[in-house]
Amino acid sequence: DREHLIYPLGCTVILKSLKDGKQEFLHGHTNNVSCVTVSKSGRYIASGQVTFMGFKKRAIHARLQLHKAKVEGLAFSPNDKYLVSLGGQDDGSIVVWNLESKEAICGSPASAHSAGHCLTIEYTNHSDNIFISAGNGTMHVWELDLPNRKIRPTECQTGQLKRIVNCIEIPDDNLFFYCGTTSGDILKVNLKARLLNTVPLVFLVQGVNTLKVLKSGDILVGSGDVLNVVFCHSSSNPHRKVQLEGGLTSIAVRGEGDKFFAGTEAAQIYRLGYTDFKEELIATSHNSAVKDVAFPFGSSELFATCSQDDIRVWHAETSKELLRISVPNMTCNALNFMIDGHSIISGRQEPLGVLFVLVPVSGLLQVRVWEILQGCHRLIETMKEHKATITSIKIKSNDKECVTTSSDVACIIWDLVRFVRNQMVLANTLFSSVCYHPEEYEIITSGTDRKIGYWEVYDGSAIRELEGSLSGAINGMHISQDGQHLVTGGDEKLVTHVGVGHSGSITSVKISTNNRSMVSASVDGAVLRWR
Repeated sequence: DREHLIYPLGCTVILKSLKDGKQEFLHGHTNNVSCVTVSKSGRYIASGQVTFMGFKKRAIHARLQLHKAKVEGLAFSPNDKYLVSLGGQDDGSIVVWNLESKEAICGSPASAHSAGHCLTIEYTNHSDNIFISAGNGTMHVWELDLPNRKIRPTECQTGQLKRIVNCIEIPDDNLFFYCGTTSGDILKVNLKARLLNTVPLVFLVQGVNTLKVLKSGDILVGSGDVLNVVFCHSSSNPHRKVQLEGGLTSIAVRGEGDKFFAGTEAAQIYRLGYTDFKEELIATSHNSAVKDVAFPFGSSELFATCSQDDIRVWHAETSKELLRISVPNMTCNALNFMIDGHSIISGRQEPLGVLFVLVPVSGLLQVRVWEILQGCHRLIETMKEHKATITSIKIKSNDKECVTTSSDVACIIWDLVRFVRNQMVLANTLFSSVCYHPEEYEIITSGTDRKIGYWEVYDGSAIRELEGSLSGAINGMHISQDGQHLVTGGDEKLVTHVGVGHSGSITSVKISTNNRSMVSASVDGAVLRWR
């Protein structure tokens, strides 16, 4: 329809409007989505996952568990009659499904035992009965024999040329098809004769990840982090290219090909024009687990997130990235804004200039209190009581007290004037997070026992306990400034008891200062904003 982009994030499939940026979420998978395809009519989207494919029919789920470990590829027939699925390396089978009856028609090993693994599959443009598969030293054209419920392969002859094929692209005329290889060349194969037509078209050092043939016959080629256009009918201008961030994973052509989109391993989506070939970054996010989320003091317009290699500051309303602070090979585990909003504090594997740092000493862990000075910092005091990793620290508003949680089943309230323990809370759980109630007469804890515990600050006694999760540990927690709302997130992949959106364990969740929205982050690299 030229209006929506479709892409996976963890085990969710996202539909994003190109007009207004609004997103819809398709749920149903239980593990990471490995491939997505759309039928030519636009009526169907199919998505495969790392364990089994996701039709919402119990019988087909059972049948599709024949695909062991991973669905490698999916393709619709041109008239939406059939869907063909390719299993991964541990499976190696091809299955053809009837979309109307939602049943498997037939299946077959994708390649002979003597050949390598099949890596990609594609339907031809004019026949519901012919599709192509290719991979490591294997290339076949398949014909569906519906009356006998069989698929019959014909091997394509490539002579002495042995290649590993990553991707297949078939032009509209169906005369030839192109194969992109790990060797960096593109093979052109006669579909009717099943013969290699010419010597390889181009040679790209980083291999060919993805291909798209345009109406003009020119080919868009993703090779490593470079997007190339190969002009098949022009010798005067044979190449044009642009370098993007991260290796190319997919190319999607909009309409006639005047606009196209590219996705990369760095979790970037770019829009490019065919005439000027200028890249425009339209979507970006972390490409590994997001560890923490923070709002500036007294502001709900911005928030920051941290992950491996970088910290990012976002504009809340538009979800646009405003700032990226990159520190290669240094995972940032925690962050917060200084109270004046002019700088950010972060805790990393080799921390420097951090208010509270966790460091191992003789097998124990200690809390260190630092004074931050102009251009430097000074260690004031060290407090040793915890026996395992400290998971959370919160400071009282008067700066005279703090509370820490640990995976040693202890939660300790510390005196920051005398640097001694005031109270210790013990429970049969590995504590993961803690917060002060806004009135600061009680603390609230959460952890692996799925319980939310309320404790008296004065003497550490239990006040009450709530069930915070049905199945998984609670990893993140935050309370609103008025004390009326508490939000939790964890392995159950829920935010509160109504918000289902994450497809990986939630690591951190924060409520905005104005109580109108909250932001949550998870191990699949997702950052979600909620009303």
